[in-house]
Amino acid sequence: MEMVVEVEAERMESARRRAARKIAEKTKIPGFRPGKAPYDVVRRYYGDAAITEEAVEVLVDEVYPLALKEANINAGAMGSLENVESLEPPKFKFVVPLAPTVDLGKYQSIRLPYEWKEPGEDKLDAALLDMRRMYASTETVERAVQTDDFVLIDVVGRKAKGAEGDAPLVERSGFAVLVRKDETEKEYPFPGFSQKLIGVKPGESKKLSHKYAKDYAEDESLAGQNVEFEVTVRTVRGVNMPEVDDDFAKKTGLGETVAELKERLRENVNSESRNEYDDQYYTDLIEKIKAQATILYPEAVLAHEAEHVVEDVKRRLTGQGLDFETYLKMRNSTVEKFMEEEARPVAQKRLERGLIMDEIAKAEALELDEASLEQEFQQTWASLAMYDQEFAKATKGGTKANKQLVDAVAMDAANRLMTRRVLERMKELASGEAKPAKKKAADKEEKAEKAEKKPTKAKPAAKAAEAKPAKKKTEKKME
Repeated sequence: MEMVVEVEAERMESARRRAARKIAEKTKIPGFRPGKAPYDVVRRYYGDAAITEEAVEVLVDEVYPLALKEANINAGAMGSLENVESLEPPKFKFVVPLAPTVDLGKYQSIRLPYEWKEPGEDKLDAALLDMRRMYASTETVERAVQTDDFVLIDVVGRKAKGAEGDAPLVERSGFAVLVRKDETEKEYPFPGFSQKLIGVKPGESKKLSHKYAKDYAEDESLAGQNVEFEVTVRTVRGVNMPEVDDDFAKKTGLGETVAELKERLRENVNSESRNEYDDQYYTDLIEKIKAQATILYPEAVLAHEAEHVVEDVKRRLTGQGLDFETYLKMRNSTVEKFMEEEARPVAQKRLERGLIMDEIAKAEALELDEASLEQEFQQTWASLAMYDQEFAKATKGGTKANKQLVDAVAMDAANRLMTRRVLERMKELASGEAKPAKKKAADKEEKAEKAEKKPTKAKPAAKAAEAKPAKKKTEKKME
């Protein structure tokens, strides 16, 4: 929206004098120490125009937030000065990006059954086979590649129809590959790669090609590329699998018996399967809610989110040993093109998803109790200390040494916990399992009464961090 602000002449005059003082502090005026020259001297030395220009900046910074408050405007991002309408009286026109608004519509009537099912025995067998491979022994063989072999290869991947002299997109020497029976999405450099090596003998080479999806995340430099590979097999090692018995179970550390080992593996398989199902379920559910919702937000908010997307990409590239400029050159792209075609669409999905979830949290009056927050904080802190070396170094002296870090982890834990609460409530509503609103309110009142009778003794989050981390291993993958 546009906002026109008219300022009293007295305030403008005061701003001019402060502006003159700022000019005097930043420059040298003969005969005066910095900032000590009288107003009239500064006027003669620099002129009214320079003072007025500085005064406008001073005044804008001062009156803009006051005007927002007086007009009761909820801004979603920093506004901009569109025009100085006049100086006598001082009148300024601002463009104000308004805070995003969300109308969820009849979101409570949307239905999407939750139909996750426990994976079959084939998934457990595959997990057990992977475990056996981890403890298998190998021996060099002089024959062509077969399923279940470990193969040592040299691989070079170049952009199809690329210019001569272009740097390879993939170049690895002595790269170990397990030749799997079934294709897996996590295989590098692309799903099904190892199967294409079957039949190749040591010392022989083979040419392959693969077209990567635009959203390929395993290696940012390959996303959207059509790549031609040249693979040379250096060594083939046959695999001798261990027998599945109690000794093997003990060796894995997952149980004392084969039955215990299989039970733990089943838990892991079920957890991974449920996580994959949940990812797709909640993506589909949010899309259904978004389809009948009205979401409004200014361009500035989307641009800000797009900047975060770019920063995330830069961090991932750094982890892969690449910089952003090289990445763009490899893809024949520019910063502007990347922002428009890739960063903005991702930012839009992320922004709208967040706005929808925030609005559901408000509409459903979801709250976080102190005990749950404390538990989440302890788990987050322990997980970071276990898996993040930089974090462990930063917190070696205890939590008191870095209050800012404690606050950041506490905020992250709270956001993580609220996200789970919102997703749980969305599933309750969509699957038709949600309690009626009146029952929910009654439960809330009952909990409040119990809380008054028996106050909690929860420690503040900062103190909770000083407690010893729980022995139970927390998952590295966070929501």
